[in-house]
Amino acid sequence: MLVPDKKLSWLNLVFALKGSALARIRYRLLAVLLLSFVLTGIQYYHIWDPVIPLSSLSLVGLVLGIFLGFRNNTSYDRFWEGRKLWGSLVNTSRSITREILFFLPDEGATGASPRQREMVHLIIAYVHSLRLHLRGQLTPDALADWLTQEQQDKLQNQSNAPNALLLDLARRINLAYNEGLMGENRLIALEERMVDLSNIQGGCERIRNTPIPISYSILIHRIVALYVFALPLSLVPTLQFATPLAVLVVAYTILGLDALGEELEDPFGEEPNDLPLLSLSTMIECNLRDALGEERPQASQPVNGILN
Repeated sequence: MLVPDKKLSWLNLVFALKGSALARIRYRLLAVLLLSFVLTGIQYYHIWDPVIPLSSLSLVGLVLGIFLGFRNNTSYDRFWEGRKLWGSLVNTSRSITREILFFLPDEGATGASPRQREMVHLIIAYVHSLRLHLRGQLTPDALADWLTQEQQDKLQNQSNAPNALLLDLARRINLAYNEGLMGENRLIALEERMVDLSNIQGGCERIRNTPIPISYSILIHRIVALYVFALPLSLVPTLQFATPLAVLVVAYTILGLDALGEELEDPFGEEPNDLPLLSLSTMIECNLRDALGEERPQASQPVNGILN
């Protein structure tokens, strides 16, 4: 996620390149501009005079605007839902840690007991594993900083590491209940928190595993391409050699909106406008280690204005 050093002025936003869709569409814009020059020259010197009525292209533009608006709204809904799910993960992680520390006896230990620390460390590992799981970065030793070697070995044959960690946490909580360390009401409260974690994970996986239908994306890209490449044929009779400039402005608008919707479709990636999952995971770990009285890791900092 882009994090500007200071609030940008209107003029700075107009000329900003970082975070702009220009980097994604620059080659497409260049192709449209070159084609506009070629078609403008061909029509101006009457080498070939195909003309598309501007009224016909306006109807296509109207349909295209509706399609792009719907696609971008859908993409932003996915982005915002992902952010709300991770906001819920922050709150639920804090809540279940608080309940573990206060529902379970400290067993005479100074601060949190070893049992409590093991459970909270599992929650920290769960948060980081969910981040790695969503980004497709979960390797056998990716969780070495938060799990013992034995726990890592148990995850080797698991297809869903976050779910396996949640099951491990549930077993430990149930064992504490069977040993008489907590009452039934407290067991139910902790189970509700684990259900919340499971629902958050399911919501994130739904977003990641259900992209916008490919047929819809293909149709959008085809209409966008046809529109921007046909636009010079409608504008040359009126604008003549000013046509490429007008086409460039219109193409930047349409291609930029198309690229923005494509980028927001997957909010869990590592592009500049995606959610800062590493920063959120580290923040949760800091909060939970503070609750345990342990040394917390260094908070994530923006690199070149981008918070990963």
